[in-house]
Amino acid sequence: MRKLFLLALSFVILISASLPSSAAMIVPANGPIHPGEPTTEQVKAAVEAWKHLSHKEKRTRYKQVRSQYKALKADRKAGKDTDTNTVLLAILAILLPPLAVFLYEGEINNRFWISLLLTIIFWIPGVIYALILILGGQ
Repeated sequence: MRKLFLLALSFVILISASLPSSAAMIVPANGPIHPGEPTTEQVKAAVEAWKHLSHKEKRTRYKQVRSQYKALKADRKAGKDTDTNTVLLAILAILLPPLAVFLYEGEINNRFWISLLLTIIFWIPGVIYALILILGGQ
């Protein structure tokens, strides 16, 4: 068990050493950080357009957003979420199992509480439970 912990710790140190420091990172002032992210001007234009909509149009758009959010949650529960970085979640599951379960599930639910309880009682069952959740795909 100690070897596994030292291996995980050295892996985390290796990853953190390979990441650029915050002083070296240059973030554009107006441009998007991630591809597909809207620029500041696009957000301001969307807010202005929202302000000029009628009450009925706002309600219709709000319903559309709610339906898209429900579809996103259904896709995530079905395992279609491709944005989750499984390797980092597995490392986090070894170090902090309840946090990894929370990030994987996206909410505080029964699985989070089970993981927290197992981690408090004894750390190893919490790690095993978190790894089964993350790597098992529900």
